[in-house]
Amino acid sequence: MKTSGLFVMAVLGASLAVCAEKKTPAPAVGMARRAWTDAARRNWSNSGPRPLATTVWYPAAPGAPLVDVLAGEKLPFRVPLVAAGAKLAPGAGKLPLVVLSHGTGGAALQLMWLGHALAAHGFIVAAVNHHGNNGLEPPTPQGFILAWERAGDLKVLVTQMLADPEFGPHVDATRIGAAGFSLGGFTVVELAGGRFNLQSYLDFCASPQRDFTCEPQPEFPEARALFDKMKGTDPQVIESLKHAGDSFRDERVSAVFVMAPALGQGFNEQELAGVKIPVQVVVGEGDTVTPAATNARRFSGLIDGATLTVLEGPVQHYDFLAECTPGAEAAVPVCREGKGVDRAAVHAKVTDLAIAFFDQAWAGSRLPAR
Repeated sequence: MKTSGLFVMAVLGASLAVCAEKKTPAPAVGMARRAWTDAARRNWSNSGPRPLATTVWYPAAPGAPLVDVLAGEKLPFRVPLVAAGAKLAPGAGKLPLVVLSHGTGGAALQLMWLGHALAAHGFIVAAVNHHGNNGLEPPTPQGFILAWERAGDLKVLVTQMLADPEFGPHVDATRIGAAGFSLGGFTVVELAGGRFNLQSYLDFCASPQRDFTCEPQPEFPEARALFDKMKGTDPQVIESLKHAGDSFRDERVSAVFVMAPALGQGFNEQELAGVKIPVQVVVGEGDTVTPAATNARRFSGLIDGATLTVLEGPVQHYDFLAECTPGAEAAVPVCREGKGVDRAAVHAKVTDLAIAFFDQAWAGSRLPAR
């Protein structure tokens, strides 16, 4: 559920995979930016529309130069390469679209390792920065506490991608999925039809069984106290609280991939009965930030037909984040967790799971290339 602001700045590249057997490079992955907004909702300062800063990864045209956009920077993460601003691969036809949701205090680029891998497999991938809860803008109590607002971001993101003149014509509307990490996992469960029960979650956090998701988050530890001061007076907060238990189901989304999800105790069987699409949940056995027993296992156990993969051993929450450079543990907290775990191997395993999951979910809905 937690991420580092420094992490957001670091992960600005995408990796170029190599086929070990044939020694030929995988397709280059392009990256584009979109400064979209949600005109139907205001930003938390009520000064304009809600921002939806978006990063898109996609199969790039052959020959596009790969660049290290952080060349010369001294940052403690492994920074891969990306074909920034490249054209979409010619003859791409209709491709699947996957929208991504980051964790608390993270950003779209937090999930670039997955976005790049899916794009190399032939997907278009779009990830949004959730307003008020990302490492690239000042945090807000509303952004940290009103978690259900995030699902609305993904719904508008799908609409914007379908309307985009560059990517929209290449999106296969029968193959739209979503993937999320930590609080992003909660977000995509809502997109799939889960309805958050705020009172159930508050009751859990008042019980001896409470888990780390109930605690102040290091990215903004004062968020709850500040929120409590405004929840009875701020019109936007008052209105949002009325909709905490609403359905945010997007019927265009036909499969969701859920990584180390949070806030599982805010859902009971009744609140998850509306999830009727394929769901894959994956979590590390050693996760103490969003413990599997109260989160991942709860979601997979209550969602009809959902599957669960537990990555065995010391795999922890932050092993879903970028690889760290040698010696980074001393300076960067998210690099200290899961010490000794090969994050590249974790990413490869999760990537394989995600590709297999989406391919299987859409096996009967492929359209011929156009």
